[in-house]
Amino acid sequence: MRSEELHETLLPKRLALPIFASDPLSSVAYATQEILLVLTLGGLAYLHFTPWIAASVVALMTVVVLSYRQVVHAYPSGGGSYEVVSTNLGPTAGLVVAASLLVDYVMTVAVSVASGVDNIISAVPRLADHRVLMAIGFVAVLTAMNLRGVRESGRAFAAPTYLFISGVLVMVVTGLIRYALGDAPVAESAAYGVSPDPSDANLTGLALLMLVLRAFSSGCTALTGVEAISNGVPAFRKPKSRNAAETLTAMGALAIVMFVGVTALALITKVHITDDACRLTGLAGDCASYTQRTVIAQIAAAIFGGEHSVGFYVIQAATALVLILAANTAFNGFPLLASILAQHRYLPHQLHNRGDRLAFSNGILALAVVAALLLWGFKANVTSLIHLYILGVFTAFTLSQLGMVRHWNSELRTERDPAPRRRHHTARVINALGSVVTGLVLVIVLATKFTEGAWLAVLAAIVLWVMMRGIRRHYDATSAELAVADPKGDLTLPSRVLGIVLVSTLHKPTLRALAYARAFRPDRLEALTVSVDRDEAAALLRRWEEYGIDVPLKIIDSPYREVTRPVVEYVRSIRRESPRDIVAVFIPEYVVGHWWENLLHNQSALWLKNRLLFTPGVMVTSVPWQLTSSAHADRPAARAPGSFRRGEPQGPAPRAGTRHR
Repeated sequence: MRSEELHETLLPKRLALPIFASDPLSSVAYATQEILLVLTLGGLAYLHFTPWIAASVVALMTVVVLSYRQVVHAYPSGGGSYEVVSTNLGPTAGLVVAASLLVDYVMTVAVSVASGVDNIISAVPRLADHRVLMAIGFVAVLTAMNLRGVRESGRAFAAPTYLFISGVLVMVVTGLIRYALGDAPVAESAAYGVSPDPSDANLTGLALLMLVLRAFSSGCTALTGVEAISNGVPAFRKPKSRNAAETLTAMGALAIVMFVGVTALALITKVHITDDACRLTGLAGDCASYTQRTVIAQIAAAIFGGEHSVGFYVIQAATALVLILAANTAFNGFPLLASILAQHRYLPHQLHNRGDRLAFSNGILALAVVAALLLWGFKANVTSLIHLYILGVFTAFTLSQLGMVRHWNSELRTERDPAPRRRHHTARVINALGSVVTGLVLVIVLATKFTEGAWLAVLAAIVLWVMMRGIRRHYDATSAELAVADPKGDLTLPSRVLGIVLVSTLHKPTLRALAYARAFRPDRLEALTVSVDRDEAAALLRRWEEYGIDVPLKIIDSPYREVTRPVVEYVRSIRRESPRDIVAVFIPEYVVGHWWENLLHNQSALWLKNRLLFTPGVMVTSVPWQLTSSAHADRPAARAPGSFRRGEPQGPAPRAGTRHR
């Protein structure tokens, strides 16, 4: 796609919802399950806390959505939490948010894909042994789809997301109607009891409070991905802020309704699920080989007439698809945030470059590789991965809302109109409440999940923060070193230019390099060869004299058969003798048409160039000689896939009514 076609990739709200909100919408498939898994550690007696925990999650979701609506309007240029915090709390705090979000985006891909695979296995249990391979395969598919571009991936993801939303809503309405009519559905696990975990039996006082807080922190996975819309405001059609805010509101309303519905049905159908199937009492057969179905799978089977009903398979297919596609939220958020960080010189510049389809290809590939390694390392196990999850997102929530409070304080200092001041005061109250609430949740998450694996996410964020600071220092030092202080002084001509043509044998590439070097008119020109075999060196000298080449040939003896070191040492000796002289080294090289031919040629030239480039005052020039095989490799460079591309496309937009192809 041409750079001028960027406007054609902007998203309407109907596509923006599945692209940016698939993660929080799909999290209703496992958020309730995570609450139940924690509460059943103490047995069935503590399931009565579920409604209160769910109500707390809903209240938190409401506050966070309202808070991010303020962010969308105040900072419509994208960057979300990172921009808010960097602007209002300083770059150090901004990097904390950025590092936390980058880690959380990786976790989003890993958890979403692993949970999707779990739901596939719930429908087809014999696939359990292929869990990791399936998960990594889905990451590869998502990567390929996102490399096609934001709009194209949105079209592909829209149908499964809307199918999931409609399927869950139909399931919730059907289940509640049956319950109201006195025909309450019953889950397959309702007949099983749950024996308490020995370490969590007979909980009272502080231990009981910690259990409830652990369940609440696990249920907060329903909030993951809420910030993605604030990061992606530039991808919306105009008016960008209003469309993003409306999409955020729709996402929050749908997520709350579905989460409340699934939680209510889990209690109505009496779903009993544990972290270890062997704690289920009344289970027939070998508990070690028993695969528990997910909460949403058990609810669907209970409501639609069993595990072989059409409704069950529709819900499972839609859930698996949307959970896998929920990773797309991260595939949009991670590359965009990485691009902004690269633009601010906190990450390598390559992450700011757009690919052939105007997507941030390098960021997409980096995310895919890290997520695949994480899935492989944790065997695509949701329970293991979930402990590393949501820590980063609540760090971003807390700091961004605190930053928004400072933003409104700043606005109120300059605003004198009563109407805007009232709006600013209201917004400040919302953001202050959001900062306090999400800060408390962050403390709870740290306290309840740190020893269970969350420390890995904290460590990863710290390492990433230190790395980004180091990258920024490197870029700043490089810029300072390359800055022009005295244009006239930096343009001072060298005393002399000494030309050296490297020679291995006397053939056409050598003669072309000699002719090219002469065209530069150096003050002195000589040919240089390294003698690893005296007879060959003598033969080369004889041919040199026979052809009457008027460029002196210098032969350096190499008793240890090295080529690179003698050349480098000779060039450096010239520089030591005449520090103000410039040495221009000309290296003949073959140009070949097949990648494997490169393995057969140019290895000495490659090593020589790499070593000489570290020598001050030395210029290295490759003189190409095209072999016959290179003729077919001539391609128009402008359309070559994978070519190096810059970041944000610039230039005027096409006129109305035109369309580039």
